[in-house]
Amino acid sequence: MNEQGIVYILRSLKTDKFYVGSTNNLTRRLEEHNRGHSTYTRDTGPYELVFSQGYPSLTVARRIEQWLKAQKSAKFLERIIEEGEIKKKVS
Repeated sequence: MNEQGIVYILRSLKTDKFYVGSTNNLTRRLEEHNRGHSTYTRDTGPYELVFSQGYPSLTVARRIEQWLKAQKSAKFLERIIEEGEIKKKVS
């Protein structure tokens, strides 16, 4: 069974930097970030959700997450947030 995946972008209210992730349960994952349960985001929270987009599977969402992280560009993420969608074709 393939679960739906979600790619999300968070903005740190402390540092104003972005964090990109993927999950199958956005509510739970945001709570984990804000409670300090994630090693990478523990010291930079709290976070606000600024973008999310669903995908047919968590596997596809993880591929998109890695692609976004490889861009290494806050401007690129800001454009996605402004446009309201990730325009990458998925397979």
